[in-house]
Amino acid sequence: MARLELRSVTKRFGALAALDDVTLVLESGEFFSMLGPSGCGKTTALRIVAGFEIPDAGQVLLDDVDITGIPPNKRDMGMVFQAYSLFPNLTAKENVEFGLRVRGRGQTERASRANELLDLVGLAQHGDRYSHQLSGGQQQRVALARALAIQPRVLLMDEPLSALDAQVRVQRREEIRRIQTELGITALYVTHDQEEALSISDRVAVMAQGRPEQIGVPAEIYREPATPFVAEFVGTTNRFEATVVEGSAVLHEGNGLMVTAANGRPKGQRILVLVRPESLSVIAAGDGGATSEGGLAASVTAQVFLGPVTRLKMVTPDGTPVAADVSSAAAARFQVGDSVIARFDADEARVLDLPAV
Repeated sequence: MARLELRSVTKRFGALAALDDVTLVLESGEFFSMLGPSGCGKTTALRIVAGFEIPDAGQVLLDDVDITGIPPNKRDMGMVFQAYSLFPNLTAKENVEFGLRVRGRGQTERASRANELLDLVGLAQHGDRYSHQLSGGQQQRVALARALAIQPRVLLMDEPLSALDAQVRVQRREEIRRIQTELGITALYVTHDQEEALSISDRVAVMAQGRPEQIGVPAEIYREPATPFVAEFVGTTNRFEATVVEGSAVLHEGNGLMVTAANGRPKGQRILVLVRPESLSVIAAGDGGATSEGGLAASVTAQVFLGPVTRLKMVTPDGTPVAADVSSAAAARFQVGDSVIARFDADEARVLDLPAV
């Protein structure tokens, strides 16, 4: 296990700032994910940690030792590439042994370590197969075993599951987490898949335009997004603009729906109110005498079936889109075109300053 730090790291490619004064700390034994869209800088950061790129400014430290100028093969790091990069002319076992052979380890030690790791990743019976004889998921497991064979201090993974089917990705990400936890190794994981990052990480850095927008534990990232970008990239959210009135905010004029505007925002300030779809409840307009007072009047425009949950897509009279996740049994009561009322608990709303235009 090792503590890894990026300290004020900057990397430019021409006029593009791939990383802009980035500081991150991975504690010993932590599973840390960098999450973001293409071009946000997450892979560049991983390559700098691995030693494949040299930063224009800043440092990479391993247990407080500056390794910025040390070549990749001297960093004690294991790497799982997006394309796995297995040697096609070597068997699975020989691929796992490769790093140990380069380091001059004896045949007995190499074979013992390879057998141990193939067993760890569930491929003990597939050591004699070549990469073309293995499924994508099996190739990924061989790549992971190869990265671990050298007993690295840090495990680096660059979108290792992106080429796999959805169901296989779920199985493999759980296996990666199990192995990382079992070995206690510090891991840096790069992905564009928010579900993947949230499900297996101790902490997540959401990246945008070369910098972390927010760093936190998965629940915090999801429930308390620091910026509109984080709220929209990590899951789905409803956006409402509102005006502060006496410490609260009127969400829609005339319906009495109020949310608390925290942090002493002044009267008249425009704010952004973010509400996750699962926080909304929906009833038919007029059901039991219900009115839009304290709720949002809307009409159903579509239903998206997601198994036990169905996403109701709606629109308010002023054209604001609204989405609510309700049980599929409850959704069966609604049809496209129905007039409905959507409500949510004010405590479930996230209030942010409205970004300047």
